[in-house]
Amino acid sequence: MNVGVVQFPGSNCDQDVVHVLRNVFGVSARYIWHKSSKLGPVDAVVLPGGFSYGDYLRTGAIARFSPVMSAVQQFAENGGLVLGICNGFQILCEAGLLPGALVRNRSLQFRCEYVFLKTLNRNTPFTLKVPPDQLLRIPIAHGEGCYFADEAILAQLQAENRILWQYCDVNGNPTEAANPNGSLLNIAGICNARGNVAALMPHPERACEPILGSTDGKFIFASILAFLTERVALSTPKPEIFAGAKDHSNTTPAKNLEFGGKGF
Repeated sequence: MNVGVVQFPGSNCDQDVVHVLRNVFGVSARYIWHKSSKLGPVDAVVLPGGFSYGDYLRTGAIARFSPVMSAVQQFAENGGLVLGICNGFQILCEAGLLPGALVRNRSLQFRCEYVFLKTLNRNTPFTLKVPPDQLLRIPIAHGEGCYFADEAILAQLQAENRILWQYCDVNGNPTEAANPNGSLLNIAGICNARGNVAALMPHPERACEPILGSTDGKFIFASILAFLTERVALSTPKPEIFAGAKDHSNTTPAKNLEFGGKGF
């Protein structure tokens, strides 16, 4: 199994992601430079956090035009798993792989703290290993993490169970006080309609070892790796690789996330 981690000018969490994959989970991980037009033999791709191109113009606005993004787009269209973390979330929205946008925090302040996340849909490749009713304690570090979308998109995300994580309090309530950036519907992370592209603003790679204060981020990486181990051959992903994937929870699957046997 091989996971590719994209490096943009200004990425600063790429090494953290590779460290977790290699040293915590024991899987092969390699860097993919932003100028590369090919991903190579990878089973999943991670767009890490940081400040790609210095966040000039708008977060993720320049990175979306990097040569590597055409390859990421094709990889996703072929059914490959793509995870965006923080700046990676912003880039995926700018590239049109995810709906909506990440705008300036309502507080107009950079927020760096631990937050609690409630997993709303456990029937995806990114959440299937999250225990029922388990809240995730994961840190954030961003100035532009407020998720914004129009009412139609928000309604669609809700109807199709594509809101994967919400900011919540210690009791699991998505309150205004628990929302660190003003995101609509307390959205911390979402997935696309097909279910193979997901992103979140919190940093799971910073919550995978006890010395860091939390290991809850491991559930997200473990979900991806479990899904790949079960259903993905070690070759370029194809749409049919998802056929027959099991329903890992009693959570109602998101619309078009047909993990019950019909495949993508």
